[in-house]
This record gives sequence, structure tokens and C-alpha cells, in this order.
Amino acid sequence: MNNKVSMKSIIVARVSTEEQREAGNSLPAQEQRITEYCMRKGFDVMQTYSFDESAYKTKRDEFDKILDDVARSKEKIAVCFDKVDRLSRNIFDKRVALLYEKAVADEIELHFVSDGQVIDRNMNAGDKFAFGMKLGLSKYYSDAISDNVKRAFEQKRRNGEITGPCPIGYVSVALDAKKRTRKDLIIDPIKGHLIKKMFELYATGEYSHATLRDEITKRGLKATNDGVLSRSMIGSILKNTFYYGIYKSKEHGTYSHRYPRLITKELYEQCADIRLKRFRTPVKSRSKDYLLSKMFTCEKCGCAVTGKTTINRHGQKYIHYSCTNGKGICKREYVEEHVFLDIVHELLDTLGNISYETQQELLEEIRKNTEAEIAYHKAQVQRVHAEYEKIKKQDNRLLDALISDSITKDIYDKKHEQLQDQLQRLQIELEEHTSGDYEYQTTVAKLIDVSRRAREIFEKCSQVSEKRAFLNMLLANPTLNGKKPSITLASPFDTIITLVDCPDLLPVLDEFRTLDWGRIALQIEKEPLFQSPSVLFSTA
Repeated sequence: MNNKVSMKSIIVARVSTEEQREAGNSLPAQEQRITEYCMRKGFDVMQTYSFDESAYKTKRDEFDKILDDVARSKEKIAVCFDKVDRLSRNIFDKRVALLYEKAVADEIELHFVSDGQVIDRNMNAGDKFAFGMKLGLSKYYSDAISDNVKRAFEQKRRNGEITGPCPIGYVSVALDAKKRTRKDLIIDPIKGHLIKKMFELYATGEYSHATLRDEITKRGLKATNDGVLSRSMIGSILKNTFYYGIYKSKEHGTYSHRYPRLITKELYEQCADIRLKRFRTPVKSRSKDYLLSKMFTCEKCGCAVTGKTTINRHGQKYIHYSCTNGKGICKREYVEEHVFLDIVHELLDTLGNISYETQQELLEEIRKNTEAEIAYHKAQVQRVHAEYEKIKKQDNRLLDALISDSITKDIYDKKHEQLQDQLQRLQIELEEHTSGDYEYQTTVAKLIDVSRRAREIFEKCSQVSEKRAFLNMLLANPTLNGKKPSITLASPFDTIITLVDCPDLLPVLDEFRTLDWGRIALQIEKEPLFQSPSVLFSTA
């Protein structure tokens, strides 16, 4: 009896959730119950451990400190918990076996205050069975919670809800003031438009991650901690498919979410193309910003054509371009910038020769054909919607079958993945048809208007970067062969230029039908090029 009165003890109080902190199982409540117990037993409390840590995980740093104290002790001590589940919720935890063996060997005693159980060398079969049952029930409780969480997350994915952190550009709002767990995501009124602007700026091809960060910081975008976004964060944002409607989970793959989109899929893919292009041909910093530098490629070796400033003996400055001769197989021949610009101006002037009457006549022909096109796309949209809902119901029934143990997890995963692939394809098809019945004729009208005023727009661009962006949109793979530049127009401008002195509009109209008007509409409406400078759509 005297040994027990003088025995030293360690108090261990642990919680793992917010609910436990706020309920009767809080840390102070546990400490008080165990302290009173130690006083009744006459234990000398040598250390109190109070911490937040899951007892279900393998890594338990805080708990391992207790094991260190036990290992260092040269005398028998009592390790006191409130309940068995405060020790562990995993019967396979090596710490449980270690403490149990020490208790049976009479090196320590394990006391569970609220359970009224002591683990020591004097245990009988009933005590051992009760201890094993309590450990098993603790594990069952945790496993049941885990299953419920998995089902809840699966339901969230079925509903198109996010199961991870809220991405920058969105904010989480409570749907119910009383039930704070019911939340939704909305576009951040402060940061949302800046995230969209990031994609639009990057899509021009004129920004690296570093320069994009500088520009977007000037416009007021800050990180969550109100600091400057890191370059890696800029890259993560540009790679995040969430902004156009697809949520990616490392464990569960991808699925369409139900929250508002910040950007279109086309804009995201434009940025992805820019990233790939920069990865393949890293951009070196330029001391001077030349209009045509790296826009042309050498026809002989495929190397870039770069600019150089020369000054003659009279102090006059000239800009020359030549192949970099990176492969060492070309003779560097310098061509003055005006040689290139003369050809560019000739093309722009030719586009400007499209008459207003021709423009109106083409639009009238388009109007005649638009009704049938719209009817077709609407019918396709209805079909895709019906198929989409049918597959969603199949996926829901599949999950119900898994929950009821009618099918195995392997069968569910395989079939679920197939259904998700079908849903993804239908989503893409829906976007294509949705963009197919938009303002087709309005887009054509704007496109032709830009073409007719191309020379005016080019001259009014005040920044070299704006001029370059405009030429990148107009020109298709311009090359230089020795001192002879070769310039052709990109689609759809190569089709539009045929309207000059065109007696028959039907071939042009047939060619227009084959063009990707979703991409063209995005170029006209979304790119910063057509928002800044404002002269692009000002009246002549």
C-alpha cells in the first residue's frame, strides 16, 4: 500500500477534434478528472501532458514524448488516461503493445479513470478481455467515422462540390448561419477579376511568371497572407483547372464542379499552349524590346531572327534583323526593319480594301443561314443534356450498389472511372455546341471590322508589346530566307482577305463554316489585345 501511495504518475490528456474541445471531453475537463483521481490514489504527479493529436495515425510525436519519459524512469510509474480511447484508437499501434508489456512486467501501471480500469500484472482474464474490447470499440468508432467521411466526400463529388481548400479568387460563404458546416463558394469580389486578368495577360504571350507577378501585384492582387504572390504560386494558378470548371483531386481524379467559372476552357488552353511553348523555347531577357524579334524564323536552319541596333557615322540609328545562326550553318545577313514593315503594311492595306458593302453583303448571307445553324446546335445541346443526366443517374446507382455491398470496390472504381470519362467528353461536347450557337454573325462583323481597320489599329498601338501581339494574331509562321522575308496571314484573316474584289461570296461563306468560331470569338472578345488599347473598337 505504501508503494502505491508514493508512486509517481504522468497525466495524459488528449483530444483530436474541435467537437471534443468544445464538449465535456475537453483538455481541461480531462486534466481535472485525472488530477482528482491521482489525489485520491495518493499519486505524486511528476508531469502533465495535454495536447491535440489524432490517436488513429501512425505518426504521434507528442505521445512519443511520454514513451521517452517512461523509458527514462528508473522506478515504477502510473500513466493515467481519462479513457482507453485516449490511449489509442488503433489496436495495431506499437505503442499500445509496448505500454501493455511494461504494465504486465510490473514496470508501469496504466490507469483509465472514467473507465475504472487498471492495467497491471494483477489483471485477470476478464480485465484483459475488457481492455481488448475497449480498444476494439475505439478502433471501430474511428473506422465508422472514416467510412462516414468517405461517403460524405463521395456525395460531395457527386454534387460537384469541392473537397479541398478554397482556391484563391474564391471565398467560402455560409449557406446557413446556424449550420456553419453548410458552405458554398462564390467568386471573390476583390480578387476574382484579378485572377481572370492574370490568365488574359498571360495568354498574350508577352509575360513570364516573374513579369506577370509584377504586373498583377501592381493591380492589387495579394496572397492569402496579404503578401506578394510567389512565382510558384503564379504557376499553380495558371495550371489550376478549377477556374474553368474542373476540380482535380490527387486521390479521386477529376470531376466537374458546380461553382461559377472565372475563365473559359479556351482561355485556359491558350495559357497552357503558352506554357508549353516557353518550356520548349525558354525566353531570355532582352536588353532592347524589338518589334519583330523572335517573331520570324530562319527558313534555312529554323533558328530565331533577332534584332540589333546599329548607328552610322552620322549618329543615325537603324534596326536590323538577322538569323541568330545558332546552328552555325547560316551566313548572318542583316535586313533593315523597314523591309519587313513594308510587307506588313502592304498586307494590312490590302485588308483595308474590303468595302463596307461587301461586309454587309456577307453578313446578310450569314443571317440567312444562321437560323438553321442555331436550331441544330440547340437540338444537340438538348441531346447532350439528356445523355449527361442519364450517366449521372447510372453513377449514383453505382455508388448505392457499393454502399449496399452489392459490388466490390474494384468493380466500382473501374466502372466509375468509365462513367466519369463519358461525363467529361459530354461536358466538352456541350461546351462546343453551346459556343456553336452564340452570336456567330456578330463575331464575323467584328472580325471583318478589325480587318478593314488593321493598318489604323497597328499604327495606334502605343506599346511595342501591343504591336507584336497584334502581328502575332495576324501572321502565320513568318520566315526569313537570307534577306527576303516571307509573310502570310493566319486563319481566319487569310480567308477574309479573299473578300477584296470578290465577286462571289459563297466560297468565302463555305470557308467560314469550317472555321473554329469558338476560338475566334475568344480572341475577339477575351484577349486583352481587344480591350487595351481602346482604339481597337473605337469608331473610325
